Order: sequence, then structure tokens, then C-alpha cells
Amino acid sequence: QVQLVESGGGLVQAGGSLRLSCAASGSIGSINAMGWYRQAPGKQRELVARIISGGSTDYADSVKDRFTISRDNGKNTVYLQMNSLKPEDTAVYYCKLQNKYGLGQYQYWGQGTQVTVSS
Repeated sequence: QVQLVESGGGLVQAGGSLRLSCAASGSIGSINAMGWYRQAPGKQRELVARIISGGSTDYADSVKDRFTISRDNGKNTVYLQMNSLKPEDTAVYYCKLQNKYGLGQYQYWGQGTQVTVSS
């Protein structure tokens, strides 16, 4: 079992910045990918950014050039630096981990952290 603890959400004015953190603990094994997803009211959960085990990254088009995902392998922690925030970035942000442990592959979600951007 893996536990994900997220932090860093909050209320910020448009144009401001926030940094989200997600720390993984437990029976992690090898991490295939860690990333951030978000879900706004009435909308489906969507990928924001993720980092693959080899270090490559994927970003949603809407956040490219504004958000940066990074990972501290020693701490099993992933970060999302969010700059130039817009009201449309308002959502609950969820951390997701995909791993391989033993013969199985698994995925885990964090509890979510609220990000609210005021205009």
C-alpha cells in the first residue's frame, strides 16, 4: 500500500504562484510515473502534468510555459510549480502515482488539495 500526502494548495490572486507537493510513502517499489490531475466543479478530472520514470514530462496544453513539474527521487516527492495562475486553474488538484511492486502494477491517488484563483 502507498500513501500520498499533498500540500501547498490555497487561495491566490490571478497572476500569482503556488507550489504543490506530493510525498509518497509505503510499499512503493519502482515508480513508473507521478503526476498531477485536477477536477473543476462539473468537469472531468484531467491531466495537468506528469513525470515518467526516465524523467520525461507531459503537460496539458493549457498549462505549458506556466507550470513546471519536478521530482525528488530520494524523497519520493513530486512538485508542481504553478506560475501566472488564472481563474480557470481553479480546481481540486490530485496527485497520482503509478508503480510496480512485486509482480503487479498499481495506481494511487492523493486526497486532493484545493487551488482557488481569484480574478
